[in-house]
Amino acid sequence: MAEPPPGIEGEAVTALLAASDALVGVATRSLAGTGPEITLSQLRTLVVLAVRGPQRAAEIAAELGVAPSAGTRMCDRLAAKGLLRRDRSTDDRRVVRLRLSAAGAALVDEVFRRRREALSRIVADTAAHWCPEAVAALTAFAVAAGETPERQWCHGRPAARERAPRLRAGHGSTGTRASTV
Repeated sequence: MAEPPPGIEGEAVTALLAASDALVGVATRSLAGTGPEITLSQLRTLVVLAVRGPQRAAEIAAELGVAPSAGTRMCDRLAAKGLLRRDRSTDDRRVVRLRLSAAGAALVDEVFRRRREALSRIVADTAAHWCPEAVAALTAFAVAAGETPERQWCHGRPAARERAPRLRAGHGSTGTRASTV
């Protein structure tokens, strides 16, 4: 790999700060009018569940880099909005796993659809500036930041609502019993 030009790191950071502000705006606008009002942090929680499947609240908090109590409160708010479900293990009643509800999965799908549309418009408006190196640099940046590219968890798989649990008579398919929220 060739050495970057001198001073490019500072320019790259400045450009990424501007891009980050723009991307937060796109993400925020993608949430508008989608159903229950949620924050970007709450969306991130739903995305963690969409990507990783059922998790304990402590696992979600660790993934988000927040205190376990903050993660639990966030999950409580999402459960109250009907966007996630709690499944208590039938083997160990102390173990509670959180999973997307059908409404939560549909919300994640809709937000990502809106976000993809908005980004597609922006890319089309700036098409002259895109080249394989720019795409590779952004992909490497996302990987270095620890993000799972959407194509690895969304494309080629069923939509999140199709991955949501199909509970019958209060029982999940994994030997867990869905608790009421």
